[in-house]
Amino acid sequence: MIQRPQRRKSARRSAYLLSLALVATGCSSSPEEPEVAPAHQYASRPDLAAPIAEPTSPGLAPARISDHVVLLGPKGETCPTDGPLITDTSGEPVWIGPNGDEVFDLRVQQYQGQPVLTWWSGKLAKGYGYGGVTVMDTSYKKIATVTTGGDVKKGNADAHEARITAHGTMLVTAYVPVKHDLTKVGGPKDGWILDGVIQEINIATGAVVFEWHSLDHVPVTDTKSKPEGDPDKDDDDSGTKDAPFDYFHINSISEDTDGSLLVSARNTHSVYSISRDSGDVNWILGGKSSDFKMGEGTTFAWQHDAERQADGTLTLYDNSALPATAENSRGLRLSLDMASMTATVVTEYLPPTNRLSGSQGSVDVLDNGNVFVGWGSKGYYSEYKADGTLISDMAIGGCQSYRTFKQPWVATPTDSPAAVLDDDKATIKVSWNGATEVASWRLITGPDKANASAQSPVPMKHFETSLPVPDGSTYVAVQALNAHGLVIGETEPA
Repeated sequence: MIQRPQRRKSARRSAYLLSLALVATGCSSSPEEPEVAPAHQYASRPDLAAPIAEPTSPGLAPARISDHVVLLGPKGETCPTDGPLITDTSGEPVWIGPNGDEVFDLRVQQYQGQPVLTWWSGKLAKGYGYGGVTVMDTSYKKIATVTTGGDVKKGNADAHEARITAHGTMLVTAYVPVKHDLTKVGGPKDGWILDGVIQEINIATGAVVFEWHSLDHVPVTDTKSKPEGDPDKDDDDSGTKDAPFDYFHINSISEDTDGSLLVSARNTHSVYSISRDSGDVNWILGGKSSDFKMGEGTTFAWQHDAERQADGTLTLYDNSALPATAENSRGLRLSLDMASMTATVVTEYLPPTNRLSGSQGSVDVLDNGNVFVGWGSKGYYSEYKADGTLISDMAIGGCQSYRTFKQPWVATPTDSPAAVLDDDKATIKVSWNGATEVASWRLITGPDKANASAQSPVPMKHFETSLPVPDGSTYVAVQALNAHGLVIGETEPA
């Protein structure tokens, strides 16, 4: 499930600036308006702002790892910005993407043998979305946009999944309203329902190579939800044309080791194995029609992000809300015995404090075996050892994020670094949005360019670095150096 932010970025931005003014005058903001969290802002890039990610306690601060980043899609009423965001592993911004879009599922994937950034953007409506998926290369150049096709109208790719396969295709979800008799679940006979659709799209051509519809395979009576609201007022989920009943709510698709698809459906509390050849359901885990005997502690509810791992276990994010079925959400690793058709708990990944997220969330197993959990609407992310021991825990500064990933990412933007001199010309501030290999900045100063000399490099520790300018310098430039001391970018202040 997606919680739709109630205000657009411009309104939040205005509220943030107003809150600064109120603090300065000693006034308080209106109790009706949620207080917008503070943001990073930069002299060298006044057009950019980012939420402040911080450890929840000093002992849970993550180590900074040079070749890995954290990928987020900040949003929400108290979030100061919308848009894709990459930070280093300590929470310092690395790339602040286009602002103002509803962004979901920012991650690094492989396409045609190369790493790419992908994310969904578009418009949200009652827990799902209509839009498309951006694919960018390591210079942040857009190389493709992927959306629905075939029997599903173009531009209807939903926000929940955008997974690239080894075949150069992308698995996307769509929510398609159709007429349906809802009397068996307490709704109107001439009702409307959302059909959960999977499409596999050829990224290069846009052709649909596979399509699956939940209504062809999963009965409406398997839902754990029910039509709610007043049909005469077209309330959310009431089963009318303007508020179709979301009985299935598909929210993740991944490939299983046998080539079939693993599909999570939030509103049936189930994970499905689906044949890619026939579209038939091979088996169901959880919910009313589970083919597995659910062992102690294995029952999950309103879940997200089901995926098979290399060791054969299955991981998912167990929201257990809303409505609540447990005190906390959790990351969950299950063992599935296909002979006895029994599910057992391998590991739980529990939050350090009470966290019950009614929407969103992710569980990702890292290359070193650690497990990375994004807490969805609660606005935290955590790293655990494989056995469930908590290593780090971060709060995303007033924001929520649909999923959260920790992955390798090396990128160099096509644009130059940005630099600006302070009014007194004693300090220059410099940044390079998206550059991952900058280790230090070096000032070049002198009476003119021909007679300028290099100053000692200053280590880069933050998105923006301040460099002191020697007195009498009439020419100033800045060089970006990598870990080997090589120049990888340079600029002169505007």
